[in-house]
Amino acid sequence: MADPVRAAAVRAGLIGAFALVQAVTDVVLAAGHSWLSAPLLLTTVLTSVVGTWAVLDVWVTRQVWNQRNGVVSSPSSAARTLRRERRRARRAARRADTQPGTATATGGGTVARRRHEPRHLGV
Repeated sequence: MADPVRAAAVRAGLIGAFALVQAVTDVVLAAGHSWLSAPLLLTTVLTSVVGTWAVLDVWVTRQVWNQRNGVVSSPSSAARTLRRERRRARRAARRADTQPGTATATGGGTVARRRHEPRHLGV
């Protein structure tokens, strides 16, 4: 997650937690018939509106970040394209190695095999 988006998300989380604490406190004060319940109810409503605005800010900040900076990575399509190119290069190299008259082809018709390279090492 990008830094501006993370900052907006943390801000929204803190505002949401504060609104929740206010709501619980208001319920307790209302159950005790306290006069503080009415002003706290108004501030709780105001905090809920601000919290909704903060969540909207997270969404807008994320959209703006993606629009300005593009998607940071698209692993499935990018990796697939790279694998396809590597496969084509290996096949072309194998075909070039098996052609008669090349320096790597052996006289008996057998081709020297490459050393096995595990895929998980990014080779």
